[in-house]
Amino acid sequence: MSTFALTELLRAPVFDSSGAQAGRVREVALSPQDDPARLQALVVRTHDGSDRVLAMNQVESINGMIKTRTKSADWPAFSASEGLLLLERDLLDQQIIDVHGRKVVRVNDVDLHEELTNQHLVLKLAAVDVGARGAVRRLLKGVVPAAALRTLLRKLPEKMIPWEFVDLIETDPARRVKLKISHDRLAKLHPADIADIVEELAPAEREAVFETLDEEVAAEALEEIEPKLQRSIVESLDSDRAADIVEEMDPDAAADLLGDLSEERSEEILKEMEPEQREEVSELLEFKENTAAGRMTTEFIEVPFNANVSDAINRLRQFEGGMESLSTIYLLDESGKLAGAVPLSKLVLATPGTPMRFLVSEPLISCAGGCSEKDVTELFDKYNLLTLPVLDEDGKLSGVITADDVISLLRHKVK
Repeated sequence: MSTFALTELLRAPVFDSSGAQAGRVREVALSPQDDPARLQALVVRTHDGSDRVLAMNQVESINGMIKTRTKSADWPAFSASEGLLLLERDLLDQQIIDVHGRKVVRVNDVDLHEELTNQHLVLKLAAVDVGARGAVRRLLKGVVPAAALRTLLRKLPEKMIPWEFVDLIETDPARRVKLKISHDRLAKLHPADIADIVEELAPAEREAVFETLDEEVAAEALEEIEPKLQRSIVESLDSDRAADIVEEMDPDAAADLLGDLSEERSEEILKEMEPEQREEVSELLEFKENTAAGRMTTEFIEVPFNANVSDAINRLRQFEGGMESLSTIYLLDESGKLAGAVPLSKLVLATPGTPMRFLVSEPLISCAGGCSEKDVTELFDKYNLLTLPVLDEDGKLSGVITADDVISLLRHKVK
């Protein structure tokens, strides 16, 4: 199996079965919906100025030149199909996502692998070159002698990204569908890594990524992005798509985001949301953002004061909120007032029949809904809290503030 660069293949002379030079390679085509790595055809610019399609199964050999098994007259005319990925047009100099390196990079060249399968030559896209070697090869090709260029390139470090670690960015929705571009590889990264990658992209590219990410993944990543970019991304999406993502966000984060949008845009998104999530977020929008109530989430676990450990475990199994709210189970008396808090660590160590009231931690720390952000952070610091319950005027549990909310708050104040 031999390896060569796309740059070396482009403009290479093509000889048909008669031995006559028919033209030169203008493009290399891949059909991602058929095979994400196997090259389908070469686009040959013939002597009469027309572009023709030379299928890879008609190529006999590649060695600085292309020899074929057929006559050029038999090659069909090329029509630019949006279902094809053309390597020079769609990859060279384009930004891609390196999911292994968790960053956005620019493609300088492409490495192709040649192999023989069932007596037919097969060409596969193996890796993209994002280093200086690819850039120098393209810059000096045809300018310096080939032997001197090869000597120079051997001295430059290799910086390749295997094709299986590449996510393409396609801003045209129609082409994304035809090329079957998704961001499954990107979606497997931590939301914070996705956020860092998205922040490196141009606005249209950010929109393209959020259009194809799973709603839950998109929501988690959006929560990690700084507020100004959050607004920009949501503003760029259709209202129904934005609503699908906002529904998957933690209610407090969703309320903060919608509160930063124009009233008209916020209403458009709320209108598209499911009734239960819409009501939850709408209630939080009524609170001032710089207060405890404005920072709290309404996703928490509560059980009656007379419940036992088995009851609490069942409640845990039914909980669909964020993981950060799982650290504490709250006990409510008959009137709905906060009566105690049990750390999850105590629950794990207790027997199923143990009354929850036997496991409460003292003192029971809470705050009022109007408590300032400064007071909230001081309570977390003083008592090393993981969650802080927020009470209404009647002492009933309205919501909780989690440690990640406080970290996010402090992070934004530092910027």
